[in-house]
Amino acid sequence: MSASRAAHIVVDLGFGDAGKGTLTDWLTRRHDARLVVRFNGGAQAGHNVVTEDGRHHTFSQFGAGTFVPGVWTHLAHSTVFHPLALRVEARYLAGRGVPDALSRVTVSERARVITPFHQAAGRLRELARGAARHGTCGVGVGETVRDALAHPRDTVLAGDLRDAGGLVRKARAAQERLRAELAEVLRVTEGLVDAAPERAMLEDSGVSARWAEAVGTIEPLERVVVDEWLGHRLRAGTTLFEGAQGVLLDEWRGFHPHTTWSTCTFEPALALLREHGFEGEVHRLGVLRAYATRHGEGPFPTEDASLAPSLPEPHNVADGWQGGFRVGAFDAVLGRYALGVCGGVDALAVTHLDRLTSRWPVCDAYRATLGQQGSDEPLVRKAPGAERITALRPSRSERDLDWQARLTQALSRCMPERRTVELGEDPEVRVERFLGWVEAALGARVTVASRGPTAGDKQPRG
Repeated sequence: MSASRAAHIVVDLGFGDAGKGTLTDWLTRRHDARLVVRFNGGAQAGHNVVTEDGRHHTFSQFGAGTFVPGVWTHLAHSTVFHPLALRVEARYLAGRGVPDALSRVTVSERARVITPFHQAAGRLRELARGAARHGTCGVGVGETVRDALAHPRDTVLAGDLRDAGGLVRKARAAQERLRAELAEVLRVTEGLVDAAPERAMLEDSGVSARWAEAVGTIEPLERVVVDEWLGHRLRAGTTLFEGAQGVLLDEWRGFHPHTTWSTCTFEPALALLREHGFEGEVHRLGVLRAYATRHGEGPFPTEDASLAPSLPEPHNVADGWQGGFRVGAFDAVLGRYALGVCGGVDALAVTHLDRLTSRWPVCDAYRATLGQQGSDEPLVRKAPGAERITALRPSRSERDLDWQARLTQALSRCMPERRTVELGEDPEVRVERFLGWVEAALGARVTVASRGPTAGDKQPRG
């Protein structure tokens, strides 16, 4: 049992899908946490948890500790809230033996709300890009954030859900605003079969009222709370902060434009702790798979399709708006970059260690054709003019999308120096040798080893 008033922050150091959900479930049980706070992203999350008795759920907005009786979820003001999707997810959880999930949810009154029009707008933009797609989950998170930044006073917030009339007015205004902004997108997508439902959503004047009426029937609207609520709960015991997506998808540090509209580092959680004057212990846990993965579009230096048949993916399908699920060798270059831009970690957790074989593919450097030399080159070379790349150089500014786009282009010139590490035949020895290699390559301590999907498959490591 951990000391009272502790906060554990779980962040994915890759492109997502590393196992944040299963680690959150394990940590909730291990530290007897009573609250899981979702602090970034929104309903596009897909955090898989498998219980010891074989139940499985892909958590989207509910915290991944919800299988544990009495554990609450709080959606902080830094998240994007999809009320109707929450109700659908609650039904799935009820079918898996958790009938009271909705009664254990609170939502900050300042959380931004996804409307059907934001979801439609995001999908239409992606369809209009054709082969140049950026990658999207199709849920509307990015479009909601984009619209909120441009029109902060008109943003639908969770607090607005208490006022049906005001909610309809704000939703209708969003529909009209987005329809006008997407005039060119609507022209480009005219005649596309996949675009027809989304176009109808922007054009049907009755959708706002029907949506507001449906939202008004959702039980957790009774638990839309002021932000001080979280401060009181943080002082009550151990809290889990469950991140979404991954650092390599971060809005400012990921590989633009194949990123999310969300900060995926520890910072949003740390900001919440500062906001509420939290003085307890803080533990930052970075999560990595034993191999690299990426769902959807964007750079992926170590991608190797030949690995896919030996690495089955029961909970990540290669369809829908996200596109294909890709796999590759463990990438220490990207791992070091993620650690750098998120300010380091207190410890690492490595998942999917049950997949290790006696000879395991890894990458510790790239080879690249020469680009611009000097401090403006995003790729860090072992020596001036050399082809060997040992690291990626973060931008000097925390918010420099031009630099991130250049970094994306530079990665297209890179080829991984893939090699194998000899791990041996004994499964226990194999795991320890690989984790030792990870610690040496990344300069960070691995304190959690995950050999499978359940809490019982997790082992703390000294």
